[in-house]
Amino acid sequence: MLIRRERPGDIPAIDLVHRAAFTREYANGGGQGDAPGIQADPPEVALVHRLRSDSGWMPTLSLVAEVRDHVVGHVCLTRAAVGPYPGLALGPIGVLPGVQRGGVGSSLMHAALGAADALDEPLVGLLGSLDYYPRFGFVPGSRLGIVPDEPAWVSHFQVRTLTAYEPGITGEFHYPDPFYDL
Repeated sequence: MLIRRERPGDIPAIDLVHRAAFTREYANGGGQGDAPGIQADPPEVALVHRLRSDSGWMPTLSLVAEVRDHVVGHVCLTRAAVGPYPGLALGPIGVLPGVQRGGVGSSLMHAALGAADALDEPLVGLLGSLDYYPRFGFVPGSRLGIVPDEPAWVSHFQVRTLTAYEPGITGEFHYPDPFYDL
């Protein structure tokens, strides 16, 4: 497996990764007007496209996992802020279902965090599973005095500090604008 930067030709494969990783079949017509049994693109597909057009997009931190010349996973980090301080937002991260639980997601996480650290970024914030992300050093943001600017997100908001982090970095975490359109 190779973890590398996203290239323009990877966009359809990245869409496929997030579509496969996040699609849920809408039952009983409950999917934004879709008929029962119809699958609609999950919001993560459009989110990545909107992030690419946002000023917070960081091409060096959009990574793919490739196995035998096929993209099987993707993660991106984008510019965020904690009050006046810079930070990064992680997400989405997606892995093709057929290779999940095989280390692809972990490899993407380690590569993304390592790249962010090498760029002297102080921290990474995310909304996600309280069971999965602590294995990568994420802790509840409130422990560090960092809270999301959307109060409903507090319970699943987590932060991973990096080498350049300083304890004075506290306040509200603001994601790039496309995250608020979900």
